Amino acid sequence: MVCCPRCPRLCSRSSAYTLLLGLCFVTLGTSRILLLKFSANADSQYDFLPASVNLLAEALKLLFCLVMSVRVIIREGRSFRSLGSTSSSSLLNSLKWSVPAFLYFVDNIIIFYVMTYLQPAMAVLFSNVVILTTAVLFRIVLKRRLSWVQWAALVILFLAIVSLTTGSGSKQNSIVVSSLHSNPLFTPSNSCLLYTQLLDQMKNSSASALWTSSLPGQAWKDRMLEKLRYLGVGHILILLQCFVSSMANIYNEKILKEGEQLTESIFIQNSKLYAFGVVFNGFTLGVGSEARGRTLHCGLLYGHNIFSLGLVLVTAALGLSVAFILKFRDNMFHVLTGQITTVLVTAISLFFFNFHPSLDFFLQTPMVLLAIFIYNASRPKDLEYSLQQEKLRVINGEVSERSRGDGEELELLTRTDTDSESEESL
Repeated sequence: MVCCPRCPRLCSRSSAYTLLLGLCFVTLGTSRILLLKFSANADSQYDFLPASVNLLAEALKLLFCLVMSVRVIIREGRSFRSLGSTSSSSLLNSLKWSVPAFLYFVDNIIIFYVMTYLQPAMAVLFSNVVILTTAVLFRIVLKRRLSWVQWAALVILFLAIVSLTTGSGSKQNSIVVSSLHSNPLFTPSNSCLLYTQLLDQMKNSSASALWTSSLPGQAWKDRMLEKLRYLGVGHILILLQCFVSSMANIYNEKILKEGEQLTESIFIQNSKLYAFGVVFNGFTLGVGSEARGRTLHCGLLYGHNIFSLGLVLVTAALGLSVAFILKFRDNMFHVLTGQITTVLVTAISLFFFNFHPSLDFFLQTPMVLLAIFIYNASRPKDLEYSLQQEKLRVINGEVSERSRGDGEELELLTRTDTDSESEESL
C-alpha cells in the first residue's frame, strides 16, 4: 500500500474503515431524511403508522444481530445463555438496555412529526442543536472537559440557530412533493375499507358536535393552534428530539463500554437493545385504540409505499452504523460526522423541495458551520480522557484476537493503528 510518509495514520486499515463507516453513516442519514419526505402523502401526512416503520426496522436489526450473535457464540464455544438473563444480576444488566431503547423509540417517533412541519434543509440545520446538548451531557455524564473556546463556540452555535429560527418564521414550513408521491403498494381489504370509513365518520361527527356545542372554545383552540404553528411547533419538537437523541447516544455509549461490556460482542449487546425496541414500538401499536384497530383490520403494512419500505431498510442500517460508531469511536465523532448531512440535504432541497433560502439563511448558515469547526478544532488535551482512549484501543486490540466471531470488519475496526502499520511494513 502506497502511503504518504508524512501521514502514516491516514494509511492504516483502521483509519480506512473509520472513513468507510463515516461515509455509510452520512449516506444513510441523508437518505433517511429524503425518504421521510418522499413517503408522505399529498397533504404532507403519513398514510401509514410511523410506529410500524420503526417496529419493522427494529425487528430487522434484532434478526441481524441474533444471527451474528449465534455465529459469535458458536465460534467462541460460549453458552447461549449469553443472550438471555439467567440470574438476577444478569437480568438487571439486561434491563439497562431498556433506557436507551426507550429514548431511541421516542426519537424515532418525533422525527416523523418534525418533517410534517419543516422543510428537510431547515430540519437538519436546526438539528445542529444536538452538538450543544451532547456537549453538556458529555460534561455531566461522561465527565469530559471542554475548553472555554469550545463553550464560546457552543454559545455562538446556539445563538445562530435561534436567530435563523426566528428569522425564518412561518416561511419555511413543510411543503408537498407531489411529483414524487407514491401510491400505497397494498390494496386494502373490504373490512379495512369499512373500518376506515367508520373511523372517518366518527371523527367528523365528533368534530361537528364539538363545533356546535362549544363554538367560542373551539375558535379559541383554533387560534391557539395557529399561534403555535407560527411560533414553530417543528422547532419545539426538534429541540426535544435533540435532547432525547443526545441522551440516548450518551447513555448507550456509556453502557457499551463500561466494565466487562467493553470486551463483549457488539451483536450480543445490540440484541438486547433492539429486543426492547421491538417491545416499545409494538406496545405503541397495541395500546392506542386507533393504531390497534388499523393494525388488526388493515394489517401492519397498511398505507405503506415504496418509499416507506425503503425507509424501513435505511432506518435499520442507520441504527446499526450508529451502534458501531458508539462502540468503536465516540459520540462526538457521530455528531460531527452528521454535519455533512446538513450540507448534502440543503443542496438537495434546492432542487427537489423548492427550497428558496432568504438572505438571512446565507448569512447565518456559515456561522453555524464555523461554530462547529471552531468547536472541533479547539479540543483540550485532557490527559485522563487520553489515557482512557489509549486503554480502550489496547483492549480492543486484544479483543480482535479473541472475538473472531464478530467478523473481519469488527477486527479491522478495533485494531490499533500501530498494529496496522506493522502489518503493512511486513
